[in-house]
Amino acid sequence: MSTTDYSPLLDSFRFASGISLKNRVVMAPMTNFSSNEEGEVTGPELEYYIRRSKGVGMVITACVYVTRGGKGFPGEFGADRDELIPSLRQLADAIKGEGAKAVLQIFHGGRQSPPALLLDGQTVSASDVPAELPGGGHGPVPRALTGEEIEGIIADFAAATRRAIEAGFDGVEIHGANGYLLQQFFSPHSNTRDDRWGGDLQKRLAFPLAVLRAVKDAVKSHAASPFLVGYRFSPEEPETPGITMAETFALVDALKEEGLDYLHVSLQELWSLPRRGTDDSRPRIEQIVDRAGSGLPVIGVGSLYTADDALKGLDSGISLVALGRPLLIEPDFVQKIAEGRAGEIETELDLSAQSALVIPDPLWGALIHTGGWIPTKG
Repeated sequence: MSTTDYSPLLDSFRFASGISLKNRVVMAPMTNFSSNEEGEVTGPELEYYIRRSKGVGMVITACVYVTRGGKGFPGEFGADRDELIPSLRQLADAIKGEGAKAVLQIFHGGRQSPPALLLDGQTVSASDVPAELPGGGHGPVPRALTGEEIEGIIADFAAATRRAIEAGFDGVEIHGANGYLLQQFFSPHSNTRDDRWGGDLQKRLAFPLAVLRAVKDAVKSHAASPFLVGYRFSPEEPETPGITMAETFALVDALKEEGLDYLHVSLQELWSLPRRGTDDSRPRIEQIVDRAGSGLPVIGVGSLYTADDALKGLDSGISLVALGRPLLIEPDFVQKIAEGRAGEIETELDLSAQSALVIPDPLWGALIHTGGWIPTKG
């Protein structure tokens, strides 16, 4: 019988805007490859979200493209036109119907978009610098966006925010992490521009901050009740030159000054240590929480497979614990904690349990064919 007190995970949480969550556990955004060609959410996708929205306080959806030229994944759903508002509303209703708040993650893939998914086959980015691939070599060479196109994409983020509001979501999360377009503008590796959108650190911040301002303006214009605006970022890049912890602190400072509801730090391992740009040897998440300060909630994520992992995560100072892969393996994670059955939480994917876990076929295929992505039984 466990004597650990997991109640801190079950405590309610209130954002400064007034939106309240029933607990401190969030479903992290995860691509599931299961929408249709038109960018609409499908039935299996809705069932997948319903299965995971019962326990958590908030669900951050898989990313949606704000413009067709930024589609990053096969089976990704869209928020790039008003015809998709009914599809978005179905998803918001499905999540909220189970008692969780629903946040739509808005995104542009930039140079990470597979050319085959783009109407003209041409990726775009801040500059014509290809991505360095993990196994060596380079991705496709992107075309540098014009100033006019940049302004258009900023407007696309605002329009997607309006659609999220009209569809009944409780907020949006701007995806500035994982090497996608906003990070490409912030990174000295991928942004070699010499105009107002690139150059020194302040100019590399211009595009992410312009997107945030446009999103906040859309909220001001269209939301009749409190509506969350969050920002997800990756704290460092392995490339040289690349984003360092020092530059990450500058990003946190700038986002905080603009004002937003939360920061979401994208990490594979919550407790990972910094590479460069700080003399402090503590985990990156602790340094980021310190930098954000008491007024700006931080969501942390990264390989928290057990109730003890999640509870320890709060020790880093984060306000909310996000679970991605753990909720694929164990959709009843929060319920088991609440029922005193934390020891029964599954930590490895049961390869015979697809239907019980309510995982759509395209996502299931990705899980079982991508080695090392998720712990599996046997």
